[in-house]
Amino acid sequence: MPAAHQRPYRSVLYIPSSNARALEKAQRLPADAIIFDLEDAVAPAEKDAARAALVQALQGDFGARARIVRVNGLDTDWSHADLAEFAHHEGVDALLLPKISTAHDLDAAHAIAPNKPLWAMMETPLAMLNAAQIAAHPALAGMVMGTNDLAKDLGARHRSDRLALQTGLGLCLLAARAHGRVIVDGVFNAFRDDAGLAAECAQGRDMGFDGKTLIHPAQLPIANAAFAPSHAEIDLARRQIAAFDAALSAGQAVAVVDGKIVENLHIVTAKALLIKAEAIAAME
Repeated sequence: MPAAHQRPYRSVLYIPSSNARALEKAQRLPADAIIFDLEDAVAPAEKDAARAALVQALQGDFGARARIVRVNGLDTDWSHADLAEFAHHEGVDALLLPKISTAHDLDAAHAIAPNKPLWAMMETPLAMLNAAQIAAHPALAGMVMGTNDLAKDLGARHRSDRLALQTGLGLCLLAARAHGRVIVDGVFNAFRDDAGLAAECAQGRDMGFDGKTLIHPAQLPIANAAFAPSHAEIDLARRQIAAFDAALSAGQAVAVVDGKIVENLHIVTAKALLIKAEAIAAME
């Protein structure tokens, strides 16, 4: 089942909610979505002030960008206040919950904020093993890979091919696609390494992720390009659809484009690609 959404999520940028300048700048950045972070990016002593500042900041104009608030973990003293504060905020599109391990973890948040779509940080070994039940939760709209925390819990060494993370990434992708959820890849830490970022974006796109979470605005152009359909892909999709329509009109069930068989399943993919391209064009 393809993801049940049309809004693009090529680039999903973390912004510290305690940084007033970053909050203001986020309104002009070419990001498909912003994660306003109340968790890791905010010191304990600043939690309440950051929440209050974010309430005001989200009254600003963020255009077509998706606005996602990452609240503090359900086991913290700030979680309930975070959820209650943004449960009815018109400037919030979704609430992102950290350290989700089971579908039951989503129930408490949904009870406090029943009108907001929930997103889950997938960052623990238990979350990987429970990815299918988490993705099936009716309140869930999206999943975010927390690859740094997952690598820590696994005791994994860093590798450019992310070999140690492949099982977890794959399980979450399968779960997201089975239930039509958005799913975005984890961050790339070396924000000055453009080649490394491009390679990891290409890997994530090839795997099937909708986009990538980012830690610095300089990473936005690379992610946007990597997760957008290329001109060649758009051209091929259009030619496949045209050829298949012609084949059907001739009473045939398959067509041939560029020496390759085109069946109905290829047309489903081609039409989804064109819809994505149109959504990106509307964003830009």
